Amino acid sequence: MRNLIPTLCILAAIDLATAFYLPGVAPREFQDGDQVNLKVIRIDSVKTQLPYEYYALPFCQPPEIINAAENLGEVLRGDRIENSIYQLNMGREESCKILCRQQYTPELMSEFAEKVHDEYRVHWIVDNLPAATRVLRDTPNSADLTATYERGYPIGFVGGTEMVRNSHTAEGVPYIYNHVRLVIKYHKDKESFVGNRIVGFEVEPFSVKHKYEDWPNLKSCTPLRAVRNDMEPQRVDAADEIVWTYDVKWDFSDIKWASRWDLYVLTTDDQIHWFSIINSLMIVIFLSGMVAMIMLKTLNQDIRTYNEVQDEEEGREETGWKLVHGDVFRPPAMFNLLSVAVGTGCQLTACALIVLITACLGFLSPANRGGLVTAMLFLFVFMGIFAGYFGSRTYKMCKGVDWKTNTIMTALWYPTIVFSVFFFLNLFVWGEHSSGAVPFPTMLILMFLWFGISVPLVFLGAYFGFKKKAVEFPVTTHQIPRMVPEQAWYMHPIISIAMGGLLPFGAVFIELFFILSSIWLHHYYYVFGFLLLVFCILAVTCSEICIVMCYFQLCSEDYHWWWRSFLTAGSSAFYMFAYSIFYFYTKLEITKFVSTLLFFGYMWVISFTFFILTGTIGFVACFMFVYHIYGAIKVD
Repeated sequence: MRNLIPTLCILAAIDLATAFYLPGVAPREFQDGDQVNLKVIRIDSVKTQLPYEYYALPFCQPPEIINAAENLGEVLRGDRIENSIYQLNMGREESCKILCRQQYTPELMSEFAEKVHDEYRVHWIVDNLPAATRVLRDTPNSADLTATYERGYPIGFVGGTEMVRNSHTAEGVPYIYNHVRLVIKYHKDKESFVGNRIVGFEVEPFSVKHKYEDWPNLKSCTPLRAVRNDMEPQRVDAADEIVWTYDVKWDFSDIKWASRWDLYVLTTDDQIHWFSIINSLMIVIFLSGMVAMIMLKTLNQDIRTYNEVQDEEEGREETGWKLVHGDVFRPPAMFNLLSVAVGTGCQLTACALIVLITACLGFLSPANRGGLVTAMLFLFVFMGIFAGYFGSRTYKMCKGVDWKTNTIMTALWYPTIVFSVFFFLNLFVWGEHSSGAVPFPTMLILMFLWFGISVPLVFLGAYFGFKKKAVEFPVTTHQIPRMVPEQAWYMHPIISIAMGGLLPFGAVFIELFFILSSIWLHHYYYVFGFLLLVFCILAVTCSEICIVMCYFQLCSEDYHWWWRSFLTAGSSAFYMFAYSIFYFYTKLEITKFVSTLLFFGYMWVISFTFFILTGTIGFVACFMFVYHIYGAIKVD
């Protein structure tokens, strides 16, 4: 145990450094004939959401499998980077090169067949570029086709569903892609550098039943006779021998090294994202108009009228929102939990802002596999000081005195809930023998980050928060709570909270579609500039809708605004989870129990996180609003 803590500290420091380090930023130059390493990562499927190590299937293996160094994000994603026996040399083309020949039993063939039916895809990398299949898509308002990449390539296909017509296929029979054509694109600029730089890595898969008489001379494939799609494919529904082959083709490309990721991230039209921004801005403009009307006209008139009446010898009876000035700052029920939620929300907000800003600046490039996940995890841990500070300030403002319990709850509440769900789901993933199961050493690192870094930082922030003088309210709170009159049906808490969550969700639901696609359909997402703008619009929308609903509530002489403001903005998470259910049944083809459990388990965690984040924004906005308006009136 004494040696374990320093080891965990070193691993955590390495992960933190690699989170913002871009591997491959310094371009590597290859001379003609230089060896180019092809590494395997994993196989995965959008139907099962369960990744596996590449060599979990009986592919051709090297004599010794060497694992490459991984960061924390790669491990959590299920990536296992390993070497392969593919031989690539810069500029040297190969045709029908034999990789290996293996005899498979029915049991091994059934493993291939199961993965083919589940639509698993293979993922490789060359010079830090992922393997991809080239797809031509229609371009709006243009007759030209746009080339984009799909991550990886399929393991095989099922007869009767393949796009390429092949008379040798039988309907419902699985076939394996046992021949691949590796198309590696390179760029050479004699004025800037001497060697060649790899700027593209495409894979064209084929299925062929190789035939030969005297091994290793193949009859089905020769250097002068390339593999075609109309050849007899390789079945995997019975015991058989499979010959694995590949071609290597080097193509010169005009693409510069700095732009080599463009085709990977160019998966959607920017016009859709601009439509999302315009849609969100319209909501903000509408809410801003309502807030401006309330603040500049109604409130100013009310404050001026109340202050003039207060100066008169005989004042009139108070009405509306001023009537509850003696109860509006009364601490709410379960204010301990509210302060914990607000502290955690500040922690999440700070983490989200820093991640989005650094991603916009290019520090979290997709070239850094797992960098985004690693950065989010470490930033959340280090932002624990914000949770402790703002949680303690809120708790002290509500006249709380048990600061130890409050700080412990702040440090443990949200992480315990998330980690419990994560650990529970990980048991099912581990039972499926998936590489997505987090190994025990990684669990130790996560626990160290939690208890070794996050918890002490929460206590440090709480120390400064409790040390600072408590917030002084502009009006005095009465000792006896005032009775809240009967409210109109539309001001019922459930109705007003449900109505308040609609507009924040409406501001983000278009961008939410692309985020869900990147998570569950394994698409690349790299429009962090749009996402940062949408996040800012979300914050403004949550603030304004909570201010509007809070004003109406106070005018109805209901002073229980503390939790109501938090729940009003946070209720948008309910619509997010409901949308995820719609997305599950309309966009995904998940049928297995474990995969379904993973989807809804992680979507619940995401929605719960969104609930705390938006709820905190709404609460802070309402508090500032209430503090300002009651500080502007004269009260005896």
